[in-house]
Amino acid sequence: MPESDDDTPACGRIGVMLPRDLPVRDMLPFARRAEELGFDQVWVVEDLGWRGGIAQAGPVLASTTSITVGIGIMPAGARNVCFAAMELATLAQLYPGRLIAGVGHGMPDWMRQAGAWPASPLTLIKEYTTALRLLIRGKPGPAGGRYVRCEGVVITETPDIVPPVILGVRGPKSQAAAGEVADGLLLAEPAAPAYINSSLQHMNGAPHTGSPEVVTYDAAAVDDNEDAAVARVRNGLTSVGEPAWAAHIDPLPFAAQLREHRAACADARRFAQTMPADWVRRLSITGTPAQAREAIKARHAAGATSVVLTPTGPDALASLDSLARVLDPRP
Repeated sequence: MPESDDDTPACGRIGVMLPRDLPVRDMLPFARRAEELGFDQVWVVEDLGWRGGIAQAGPVLASTTSITVGIGIMPAGARNVCFAAMELATLAQLYPGRLIAGVGHGMPDWMRQAGAWPASPLTLIKEYTTALRLLIRGKPGPAGGRYVRCEGVVITETPDIVPPVILGVRGPKSQAAAGEVADGLLLAEPAAPAYINSSLQHMNGAPHTGSPEVVTYDAAAVDDNEDAAVARVRNGLTSVGEPAWAAHIDPLPFAAQLREHRAACADARRFAQTMPADWVRRLSITGTPAQAREAIKARHAAGATSVVLTPTGPDALASLDSLARVLDPRP
């Protein structure tokens, strides 16, 4: 792919993911370095068996001064909504305007393993999000529903700046729910522009007010050598051929070929290592700094308000510095 002649910075907000397997000694230095480099946001994840999202967000907020911290995502079935609202309200009080709360279904297999997968995930997430947004604002909890019961509960310690609550979901009905009951949408990786477009069509079919937050995740690698960046980012694409990622892949013109390629590969690693380089570029943010900037711009143009880069490679701190080259064009 040729180098772009456009060396202007990508518009819109750009964030970075704090890797879930980052050694604990590197967590806060990573967050501080992200802020020093000029990233707008740092996102923490909550995957079963790793680290808790709220427990990470607090120290990251405390160890930085201005960067926004996103939690993406907290499974609705994992916490009582009253206590989740208390935790988020406290963080938002202590660090005004610096928090975004992501809520989702959680991965079904994980949630079943934890005994927290509901009969109707859609009903739960709608009830949970409605209650959570009311409670954080200091308003009484709504009437009891099928899953969420907090009628009359009032949180007295509420923030002056209420954090956005966005839904990290894939299905069309769940994305429509984001338009009904939340402040926006979080799209897990890969979030190619076509997937952003289709997701926004689902969300925008529901009534909502204001301008929603639309946060996207993508595996990312940046290098002066395009081939080296493409090779490095492949490790972040091992899962995209699995059935759970169908919604991400279906809008792409090579969806059928990608499925055929996955079926022909013995495992996910082989799938990622042998897929065509053009697919890799479409499914990630990779290449030279200018090429990565163009990929970010395309996601912003498709409707993303924040594009979050997930570092790939063995050294997350070194990867962070290379990813920051998308923020400040160099000759």
